[in-house]
Amino acid sequence: MSMSLDALAAFANAAELGSFSAAARRLGKSQSTISEAIANLEIDLAVQLFDRGSRQPALTQAGRHLLGYARQMLAIGDELNQQAQLLNAGLEPRLTLVLSDTYQSSRFQEVTRQLEQNFEALELECLVGEQDDVLDLIQTGRAHLGCMAAQKQYPADIGHATLGEVSEVALYVARSHPLAALEQVDRQALSRHRELRLNTYTESKPETMSRRCWFAPSYLMLLEMAILGAGWAELPRWLADSFGAERLRELRAPGWPKSRHIDLVWSRRRPLGMAAVWVREQLLRS
Repeated sequence: MSMSLDALAAFANAAELGSFSAAARRLGKSQSTISEAIANLEIDLAVQLFDRGSRQPALTQAGRHLLGYARQMLAIGDELNQQAQLLNAGLEPRLTLVLSDTYQSSRFQEVTRQLEQNFEALELECLVGEQDDVLDLIQTGRAHLGCMAAQKQYPADIGHATLGEVSEVALYVARSHPLAALEQVDRQALSRHRELRLNTYTESKPETMSRRCWFAPSYLMLLEMAILGAGWAELPRWLADSFGAERLRELRAPGWPKSRHIDLVWSRRRPLGMAAVWVREQLLRS
């Protein structure tokens, strides 16, 4: 079947206006062109769309039935053209963000809402990662932008900028844990109990404070271990407050809680698309 969008447009406009000549004027074509396009469409569909027995063409029963489908195909064609134009202008079909659990911001929620309004057809994917995992996802091209706890040094191929938000991390244990009964804990007290430690997929075994240690690649998993009473853990305060407030106790320890600046990171080796550039500008404006 070789029907064209031009033929569908001729059909839809002639049906709406009740005249081949009126459809021709609207579409900027000759009446003979419109008549021929509709005749060819009828041949392709093997149905008669218009009854030409009267002075003005009238839709047949088949024409009335197929008109809605023609309009749907025209709408899809318009959307196809719009998306092709956006892609040609630099809009990526999918934007992937990787976010650390240390980052929790109302500004990000607002940017996401605006992103949906400004780039309606864009596919958005959000991943969760920490530390070196965030950088690995950016370097391999799996993600376009990342938000993570700021590091002192980055690989040369990583672009980075500090966001306005600051995250707090603190030490937590289950309320039933022996450390929860202490007014204050020191390094020696912590070393006597199991440490629940963040360990990313790409990182070698990190330095620990306790000889006994359990590892997990995400803060949420560490929080669940802490709730079970398995040990003490460093956790983002917002995460502990949101998901463990009634079951965890924050430990008082010298130097804690700690503030963590949040960095936005991207690859210098791969140009960002239109949506990624927009998100970066919006987040850095906060």
